[in-house]
Formats: sequence, structure tokens, C-alpha cells
Amino acid sequence: MSNASLKRYTSVDCPPNALAGERLAVLGYGNLGRSFAQNLRDAGVCITIGNIEDTYADKARADGFTVAGIAAACKGADVVLVLLPDEIIPEVFAAQIEPNLANGSALLFASGYCLAYRLVTAGAGIDALMLAPRMGGETIRQRYVDKQGYNAFISVEQDCSGKAWRRLLGVANAVGALQAGAFELGAQTEANLDLFIEQTLGAAIGAAVMSAFSVGVEQGLPAEALALEMYMSGEMESVWQGFRTEGFRNSATTHGPTAMFGGMLRTMQLFQVGLEEQFRQTFEEIRSGQFAERFNAEREAGYPLLSKVAAMNAQLDPLGEAEALMRGCLKKK
Repeated sequence: MSNASLKRYTSVDCPPNALAGERLAVLGYGNLGRSFAQNLRDAGVCITIGNIEDTYADKARADGFTVAGIAAACKGADVVLVLLPDEIIPEVFAAQIEPNLANGSALLFASGYCLAYRLVTAGAGIDALMLAPRMGGETIRQRYVDKQGYNAFISVEQDCSGKAWRRLLGVANAVGALQAGAFELGAQTEANLDLFIEQTLGAAIGAAVMSAFSVGVEQGLPAEALALEMYMSGEMESVWQGFRTEGFRNSATTHGPTAMFGGMLRTMQLFQVGLEEQFRQTFEEIRSGQFAERFNAEREAGYPLLSKVAAMNAQLDPLGEAEALMRGCLKKK
């Protein structure tokens, strides 16, 4: 294991008046775009929202922002925050963003995905920056308001202006990422990391929840009690909090011998079914760009797999029914 540590940036690392004279455009007023825009405004930064005419544009105007089309917002902007969904960025970038960028301006992405897999490439004379928060938009806004901040990964992928780091740290500080600390991590590594955890830990948890529920109901356990035991009581949240505050291994000592013995026994059995090898294969598919290619093919085909899953969930959702029953019970006085 490498002894190298990630470089951490906080507010003290941000140059004074880092964004002075810079004109910012926020493209996309969705979950993340709205939070970033509001945080930037509260930090005294003047911005323009770039968005198509839809309910998000209406919401931006209702929130007091000036809204322009995406192409128009890019014209004259010194720093363009591309906060659109990853899957549509390449198309929008080629048609509306890239042709309207001024020489010496900067592009800032909220994940490494498009940069890592060469879906977009910043042209000569354009800074390429990444600021990837490690939590969702609504939480970002709330933690900013509460003056807590949140963690993020940041990187300068291309510095043509000579002030890329100044710009990046200025934005990161203004949106609240430097209050808790932002860590330097390249776009390729961030993309690999993000997708890897989503497709290994996230997938394993999802499969475990569905399998445990199915088998539990099959064996006569009450459906709503299963939902409560697995996550609705909040006990599992305290377990993850223990991972964060006490450390993954140390937090295990807070559980009784029965839980510790049973957990270790079944963990050893899961290791024997080739979980690590499956995870290695997953990582290689991500690193090689194979996953990005498969996802792009899925999108171009109209999302057949995702549509099939959505249809299956709509037809029968016993876990959702159990959740509704338990919510009703929990609301009773």
C-alpha cells in the first residue's frame, strides 16, 4: 500500500479575492446546480444560469437568478461550471459550450467522468478543472448554510491561463468545499473511484437488501419488520456513522458477541464465493473505459435495460409496500 497521502486544501489555501473580476456561468439548475448557484451568490459571486427553457429555468428565475440559454451563458464567461448530467454533456459541449468559450476561460466539471473517458476535451487555451463533491446537492446547500462545509475532490487537468488553481480554489471556497477540506485527485482516478464504489459496494448493499427481504418474507418474517430492521429504524445509519468516527474495524467492537461472531462467520463465507475477483473485474471494466462505452450504447438505444427495471419495479414492489406499512406504524402516536 502506498504511503502517499492526499493533499488537502482548506480556506486558508484560497488566495484573497480569487474570483475578483471573473464572470461565472452555471450550466444546469438541477439538484447540484441550484445548490452551487445559491452558495456562490451567498459568497458574493455574480453568476448567470445557463439552462434550457423548462421547469428548472423557471425555478432559477423564481430564486432570483438571471437565466440565459446555455450557449448565451457561455459567451463572455470566464469560468463555466458544467453541472449537467454526465450523459448529455458530450452532445451539449460540442454544440453549445465549446463554440462559445473565450480564449483563456475555464471549464469546471463536477465529476471526472467526461474528462477521464475522453468524452469531452478542453481545447487549446481553455483551463480544465474538476470539483467533485462527495455528497448530494441538497445536503451541500444545507451544510453550507450550517457553516459545516463538505468534502470534495479537486484537480487542475489543464492550465492554459496560468490562474487555473486560483480559479479552482476560488470556486471551491465560495461553494463551501474548502471549509471541510478538498483533496487533490485527478479526474481519471476520481471517475474510477466513483464508479467502482457505486458498482461494488453500492451494488452489493442493494443486492443484500433485496435478497434478505425476499428470503425473510419467504421464511415467514413480517415484511414491515424486515424493512424496519434493515434500515428504517436508523440503526444501520449509526453503524455507518461508527465507521466514520471510530474507524471500520474499531466500530465492530461496539456490537455484542453474537453480532460480531455471526457477522464474521458470514463475511468469511461471502469471501469464498469470489466477491473480490468480481470486484477486480468490475474495476478493470471501469478503468479500461468499457463501462463508459456500454453506458453510452445504453443511452443511444433509449435505455432499454433501465426501462425494463423501471417496469418491473412498477409492477410489483413488495419492499415499497412494507416501507409504507412501517411508515404508517411509525407515525402513530
